[in-house]
Amino acid sequence: MEDASTLTQQIIDAAIPLAMTVGVNLLLAILVLIVGFWFASRISRWVKKALDRMPNFDEAVANFLASIARYLIVIITILAVLDRFGVETTSLIAVLGAAGLAIGLAMQGTLSNVAAGIMLLMFRPFRLGNFIEVAGHSGTVKAISLFTTELATPDNVQIIVPNSAVWGDSVKNYNGHPTRRCDITMGISYGSDINKALAVLKDTWSKDSRVLSDPEPFQGVVNLGDSSVDIVIRLWVNGSDYWPVKFDLTKSLKEALDANGIDIPFPTRTVYTKSA
Repeated sequence: MEDASTLTQQIIDAAIPLAMTVGVNLLLAILVLIVGFWFASRISRWVKKALDRMPNFDEAVANFLASIARYLIVIITILAVLDRFGVETTSLIAVLGAAGLAIGLAMQGTLSNVAAGIMLLMFRPFRLGNFIEVAGHSGTVKAISLFTTELATPDNVQIIVPNSAVWGDSVKNYNGHPTRRCDITMGISYGSDINKALAVLKDTWSKDSRVLSDPEPFQGVVNLGDSSVDIVIRLWVNGSDYWPVKFDLTKSLKEALDANGIDIPFPTRTVYTKSA
């Protein structure tokens, strides 16, 4: 009985320091995790706010870099906790690297989207709010993530395009430059006075304050159609004024031609009948 009691006491004496060591390590690990996650969130918000203060910095890139900063702090925190428990982090990193390679080979399509998303965020061929045509779709850019780009059509239909399709295709960005050329074509009948029509049209569009003087506006006869003489008017406007100017001037130019007795022809067909 004395030997059993002595053995028990020895086990207790050995277990108490071990339990204290494990308990202390566990408490420190929890503390490190709490502080690490808190610090990661603070760093992410700090990076986001700092980049938002830069006037020419894209919001999508700011969100991406803030997320990267947060995940880096989280990874460092987890490695510190594992190291506290005696886990060989070097071996763990090697294992994770090998696993990452195997997963990467199995998920080439997904990783190509991630790579394309990083390239889009770095080179920024378009920004949030731009209206673009890409991969057979057109719409306003609503979000750029690591995997997909979200568009909204003019009638507010959501379109999700994989980043690899966006990066691998040509992009037409309608907001890439501050100004755009607005082309309007008006047709007059062959019997109308061309010079008078040109003067009426110029007098109408020149009164619109949204039309820019540089580059210089242009108008001229562009085509002799089947039933009309076509006059093209090329005006430069700010990008935000493109559609309002096109809609307003199309109406105003037609009304001006009508007021001055200049006919706008429409296709007609003459039918001849032959008696029996």
